[in-house]
Amino acid sequence: MTILDGSIVTVAMPAIQSDLGFSSSGLAWVVNAYLIPFGGLLLLVGRLGDLVGRRRMFATGLAVFTAASVWCGLATSQGVLIAARALQGVGGAMTSAVVLGMLIALFPEPREQAKGIALFSAVGAAGGALGTFLGGALTQALNWHWIFLINLPIGTVAWIAALRVLAPERGAGLDGDHGKGLDRGLGRGADYPGAALVTGALMLTVYAIVGTGERSVGGTLLLAAVSLALFVAFALRQARAERPLLRLRLFRSRLLTGANSVQILMIATMFGFQYIGALYIQRVLGYGELRTGLVFLPAPVLIGVLMLGLSARTIGRFGPYRVLLAGLVLITAGMALLSRVPVDGSYVADVLPPMLLLAAGFAAAMPAVTGLAMFGVMEEDAGLASGLFNTTQVVGGSLGLASLTTLAASRTDGLVDGGEPLAAATADGYRLAFTVGTGIAVGALTLAAAVLRPAPRSAPAPAPGP
Repeated sequence: MTILDGSIVTVAMPAIQSDLGFSSSGLAWVVNAYLIPFGGLLLLVGRLGDLVGRRRMFATGLAVFTAASVWCGLATSQGVLIAARALQGVGGAMTSAVVLGMLIALFPEPREQAKGIALFSAVGAAGGALGTFLGGALTQALNWHWIFLINLPIGTVAWIAALRVLAPERGAGLDGDHGKGLDRGLGRGADYPGAALVTGALMLTVYAIVGTGERSVGGTLLLAAVSLALFVAFALRQARAERPLLRLRLFRSRLLTGANSVQILMIATMFGFQYIGALYIQRVLGYGELRTGLVFLPAPVLIGVLMLGLSARTIGRFGPYRVLLAGLVLITAGMALLSRVPVDGSYVADVLPPMLLLAAGFAAAMPAVTGLAMFGVMEEDAGLASGLFNTTQVVGGSLGLASLTTLAASRTDGLVDGGEPLAAATADGYRLAFTVGTGIAVGALTLAAAVLRPAPRSAPAPAPGP
């Protein structure tokens, strides 16, 4: 539900613009207002979940997200919708940041943990891929308000299930005083100056990425420089703080650091395909909103089948490293095929085959990289590691979306200004974006092969002599 809401509005954008009177530039904030707090708060609420209890953070986040969804659905003005979307982002961060940490605690046995991670990855992938379809279907059948109101029954059921099924837990910062446990947990373990620095840095980073096409290069570079300065200040703070928000020793883990870095590049590629692929199908092939959503359905279906049926067993047999590399090879091949889509192409010949390659590759790679990122993380750091992993997802998706769509638009505009027909120029712009996406996928594959290779097992000691 939280991942789906990052993409479900894309097909409904024209209806929202017409109804509420958004300008072209202002309309982007229907998406940006959700992504900025979502990406900016993940690390902070992941740490707070460790301190006050992940079940408490998860249930509270569900309540906030569901209430904000109803507010979005009832919005009748631009300001109300944008404010409600921002509150949705806060609730989404609160739930998403602690999910992986809860899975690690619920399933400590490696085989069961792999199954849990596969299911988690399948649901998340399905949410992202189904957003385009559900947005078009609900908008066309009812109206755009229902893309948000549909979250009310789902969120309510999930909230009740969380309270009934998940066992209560004592956060790492709580003591035996039940009346003051929450306050003491926050007071004893939360580094608030560090939280302000990293939250500001992350929000500014996401803002700089998602707004790249709306400002000058100089403005974007200035935002990037300020964001980098905040990150440096945060790192210095964490190195000296008595109770740091982010224990820098986490980054000593080659697997955690490498897996998060690989994920940024992989998610950038996949987000680029999802958005630019939908634009190619609509603007070049001439499909409508609902039909565009329907032709994307094979991807989430294949992802779900492979993740639930094969992922855990394949990782158990071959190991996450080999499965990750195989998945990234498939993703690279799919993007390479897309980089050749013609202006007079067809869905069956030019879009479906690479889409299936990308779906199969993602189904293999996502659970594998998730397991590598969380491998060996201590339970008291599980929420923080989960928040970090989800943060790199948002940053990677925002980076891919902003960079690839900007490249495509710039190439198209340049060709149209030079006299090229609009259809041919549009297709050429998308080909350029897919070509760059192929390069990003190659970078992810190269980085994974170099950094995430398992350490060689030491030879057994010789048996002692007589």
